[in-house]
Amino acid sequence: LIITAHGQMPVAELDDAMSRFADGDADILLATNIIESGIDIQSANTMIIHRADMFGLSQLYQLRGRIGRGKQRAYAYLTTDPARKLTPQSRRRLEVMQTLDSLGAGFTLASYDLDIRGAGNLLGDEQSGHVREVGVELYQAMLDEAVKEIKSGGASDDASAQDTWSPAINLGASILIPDEYVPDLSVRLSLYRRIAALEDISEHDELVAELVDRFGSLPQEVQNLIDTIIIKIRCRTAHIEKLDAGPKGLSVTFRHNRFPNPDALIGLISKKSGVMQVTADQKLVVRKTLPLSKRVLAARELVDEIVGLL
Repeated sequence: LIITAHGQMPVAELDDAMSRFADGDADILLATNIIESGIDIQSANTMIIHRADMFGLSQLYQLRGRIGRGKQRAYAYLTTDPARKLTPQSRRRLEVMQTLDSLGAGFTLASYDLDIRGAGNLLGDEQSGHVREVGVELYQAMLDEAVKEIKSGGASDDASAQDTWSPAINLGASILIPDEYVPDLSVRLSLYRRIAALEDISEHDELVAELVDRFGSLPQEVQNLIDTIIIKIRCRTAHIEKLDAGPKGLSVTFRHNRFPNPDALIGLISKKSGVMQVTADQKLVVRKTLPLSKRVLAARELVDEIVGLL
């Protein structure tokens, strides 16, 4: 006998179906992922997940947790469509599930999920995405600052806010540590934290030398990541709050729309008339064709030029 369970069933009918399966009235429960939480059936010891590549890592982990809750050894079979090619992310999720075979694997699961999907924006609507400019560390700092602000019942201390602000860098380039370059997850997360904590240009050279020594020549994504952090450091020095780069050029927004040496900046704009100008909303714009491969370098050169005016 087969019992079915899915989200479109009336509540009473669904409850009855689950109760009958728990009581042993059927050998097979055919269900959607509605059973991924809140189900504790001691006798359930085998699960077959159809098209497992369509589920997220946490969903697969929760589904698998519905079996093996008794004393019997349990088996979970994750199936895929042989006619469809797995995406790299799907393949990694299935590989991770194979490794999570011990009790208390929740933290390991969360770490893998973070690495596959990215940290996203912990304080905003975007809850997934690659760990880009600064990795996990910046988000933690932002979260700490927000919590302190809420606890204080208002805006955080002006001096503290002035000291902790972080420039926003949007270059469109791929900036991450590929798992092919650093296979170990814990090492990758540690490197993200170290890169995020860079505060001085000299530290950049030391870290690059260490990475090359340990893992070989830097992939372009890693070079972009480190360069982006250096650009952020330089942007703070230049009082640049936001830096954007696209196929048609670069855009700079100064903090509070002010620059410490306006006369020197005006001189630079005059010198590069036609290429560099200030828009009506007080943004400094550089108009030039920038393919993706040259944006990081162009951004660093522009920021260095502005720092040189101080």
